[in-house]
Amino acid sequence: MKIAIIGGGIAGLTAAIAFQKAGYTPVDFEAAETVKPVGAGLGLAANAIKALEKLGIKNKVVEKGRVLSSFTIKDEKDKTITYTDSLKVSREYGIDNFTIHRAALHEVLLAQIPNVQLYTGKKCTGCMVQENNIQVLFKDGSSFDTDYLIVADGIHSPVRQKLVPGSVPRFAGYTCWRAVVDNTALKINNSYEIWGSKGRFGAVPLAGNQLYWFATVNSTANNTHFKNFTLSNLKAWFEEYPPKTAAILSYTSDDALIWNDIIDLKPISKYAFGNVLLIGDAAHATTPNMGQGACQAIEDTAVLYDELLKGGELSTAFLRFEKRRLKRTHFITNQSARIGKIAQATHPLMIKARNALFRSLPGSIKDKQLKKLYHTDF
Repeated sequence: MKIAIIGGGIAGLTAAIAFQKAGYTPVDFEAAETVKPVGAGLGLAANAIKALEKLGIKNKVVEKGRVLSSFTIKDEKDKTITYTDSLKVSREYGIDNFTIHRAALHEVLLAQIPNVQLYTGKKCTGCMVQENNIQVLFKDGSSFDTDYLIVADGIHSPVRQKLVPGSVPRFAGYTCWRAVVDNTALKINNSYEIWGSKGRFGAVPLAGNQLYWFATVNSTANNTHFKNFTLSNLKAWFEEYPPKTAAILSYTSDDALIWNDIIDLKPISKYAFGNVLLIGDAAHATTPNMGQGACQAIEDTAVLYDELLKGGELSTAFLRFEKRRLKRTHFITNQSARIGKIAQATHPLMIKARNALFRSLPGSIKDKQLKKLYHTDF
């Protein structure tokens, strides 16, 4: 039995771990010439940590991460809008939220699959589903015949676009800059996000005395004005925000700056197509407003592993996976999109009403939302 995985990101690598742990030997194909992370920092919420525990690699990952003790949303005057005690999660669910550098997570995941063949420089352009096998096609003109195909090559997946015509990325309405800087002098110990009239600015401490920061601004898609922004431009843009904003930007170099538009994928109705299965961003890419992009990819593979252990035809396991994941991932995608629109408000009256509403929400509502977010079915 041949199992091919397209994609060497978080979804693809954790899928390889899941198959290996279930007794299969997959082959993984990555488009880049070298397997390296794209991005900066990310959050691993309690649901993702539970998924990593299911896969048997929780301890190895959390060793490279940092406990997320709290998260505060503030206005541009540095006044609290809402505060979340993340340690309360550990008391209720017996597990912590973590932050981690994407590179560190990739390093751990790669170390778990030393016997899995991982081919780089193999950009998938599509596949041909034949009577007895699936032929995976690559940009370099080569192909690979497999019995089963796991599609984990991200939001721009050509295989998904062929299986679900019209499933193209959609622009969320805002653009983003990110970077990781040294936190030694900054000494920022708690995660926060500022919601103001010029956009959002957030900071998340990582392990190793590093700090991940991000900024989002309302924009049109592929706006060359923002695409060419330098740190000087960002300092000017956010000059009325709390002083630590300028301080963080001052510790960042222009070559460390990562820019991209925020996009997601309108929920689709199928992930399983016979012997082909979509997972991760290829299936349900979401905006980062709930910090669940990587978390849902890891959840996918924990559920897939759960289904593999039940035995039977893999195509049947894929259908069971789909049944368990559609409602959950649709909720995350839609809710994250709604939060983004609320957070990116720029009209003074809308901002005032939003902040007042968030400040007045009882803790019970917040706890109910967290419970729904962190609940898993494995």
